[in-house]
Amino acid sequence: MASAQNPAADTGASGATVAQALDEPRPREGPLARAFRRIVESLPDDWTDLELDLRIADESRYVEAAVFMVTCNAQPYSHHDWHWRVRVANNFGHAASAPTVHGTLALLDEAGIEGELVVRQTRSGRVEVTQMWGRPQSVRDEFRRRRAQ
Repeated sequence: MASAQNPAADTGASGATVAQALDEPRPREGPLARAFRRIVESLPDDWTDLELDLRIADESRYVEAAVFMVTCNAQPYSHHDWHWRVRVANNFGHAASAPTVHGTLALLDEAGIEGELVVRQTRSGRVEVTQMWGRPQSVRDEFRRRRAQ
């Protein structure tokens, strides 16, 4: 979705861009949420996908942490050193949005569940493919303008 004033700005349901949503002041941002915010801030502007692995320090709290992690569709590992794979999408794709993942990690921080994040893969410069048959030329032009690399 884009705002009427600035159609180039991709926005979420609240009307804020991903960068604005993550830049809002947080009085007590915990270590996991802070680490995620720093990772997102370090990415280029055209990043599309991000894959992270999350490991919690106290495995006895795994089930409690899993309740929070379901909100960002984290994929659990079976017999692995890391507990979850978290996929994040910037503007499109089949992954959780950056503000959703940030909020999930903030919930873990608030619950006192300590852990660590590691970046496994990032992708940038990809453009979504959309079927344009039957759409007016103005829609095609606007799509190309917004997704121009």
